[in-house]
Formats: sequence, C-alpha cells, structure tokens
Amino acid sequence: MFPVAVIEDAAAAEVSLDPVRARLLAELAEPASATMLSTRVGLPRQKVNYHLRALEKHGLVELVEERRKGNVTERMMRATAASYVISPTALAAVQPDPARSPDRLSARWLLAVAGRLVRDVGLLITGAAKAQQRVATFALDGEVRFASAADRAAFAEELTTAVTTLVAKYHDETAGKGRRHRVVVAVHPSVPEES
Repeated sequence: MFPVAVIEDAAAAEVSLDPVRARLLAELAEPASATMLSTRVGLPRQKVNYHLRALEKHGLVELVEERRKGNVTERMMRATAASYVISPTALAAVQPDPARSPDRLSARWLLAVAGRLVRDVGLLITGAAKAQQRVATFALDGEVRFASAADRAAFAEELTTAVTTLVAKYHDETAGKGRRHRVVVAVHPSVPEES
C-alpha cells in the first residue's frame, strides 16, 4: 500500500468521489471482505461487492487474498493507498494554468501553481512506478507568524531574493546531462487543523 496515490483518470476520480466508495476506501486501510465491510458500513454485502468491483476496476483497491468458505470464495480487498489526491489531469480540459493570470500575489494563482505541482508530481510518481525507480524530490514546510503586513511583505521580498540567488548560483543552462527541476515556494495563511 502506498502512503499517497495520485488519481489522474477522470473515471477513477468520479468513482472515488462517491460517498459510499470513499467510505469503503477509508475502511480498507486494512484488508477486509465484502461481508466484513457490509456490517461496518450498514449496506448489504451485494451492494458492497458492487462498489468494490468499481473501485477495483480503477485500481483503487486490490485483491490481497482469496479464502474458501464452504461453497463461497471470500475475497479480501485492501485500498491501494492510505490516501488519494485527485490530479488536475483528471479534468484536463479545465485544469488550472498559472500562465493564464501570473499574479504571484493572488491566491488563485497560488492555487493554479499548486495544481500544477500536484499534476507534475503525480505524473512523475506514475512514471517512476512503471520504471521501478524513485523520484528525486525535496519539500520544505514550515510556519511563521508575522507581526504585521509590512513584516510579511519584507519576508516575501527577502525570500524572493534568497531563492533567486540560489537559483542563479546552481542553474547551469549548458549542463548537457543536467535535468531541470521546478522550484515552488508558497506563503499563505495557515488553516487550523481539524481535530
């Protein structure tokens, strides 16, 4: 089971967004059969089986083992990931594009950049999995409390200068075997975590 999987297919995204199927995905962090799930979610086993087949068809759940119980074969299923992210690729025609309105102070532009980040990293994860390789990435996450809007603006200016300096120092346009990497830095108000 992957810690996170990226859903890139529109049909798989649609299947995962169904409330019953989303609940089944959550319940399948540990392997379970349709019979076991039916008691947990309060649905008939046949209906649970129907939803499991749809999830399995789109690679969101997988068969872990089959157990014979008399004349019946019980299928033990498990979610393929602990959590899922739907890539903007699933809505290709309307996925966000930061180039449409490049206002780096706009929350909507930040959301478009974040959407591109999810899309790009999702594609990298998919390609790396097929090639049985890892993806070289780095992420930095932190929180800062500003005393004033002026302090926030000064921070943004210093951060821009520092990142621009680092990019200029390490960027080598002539590196024939070099590989381009995208750098994304975002600053936004923190959202309280749900308890």
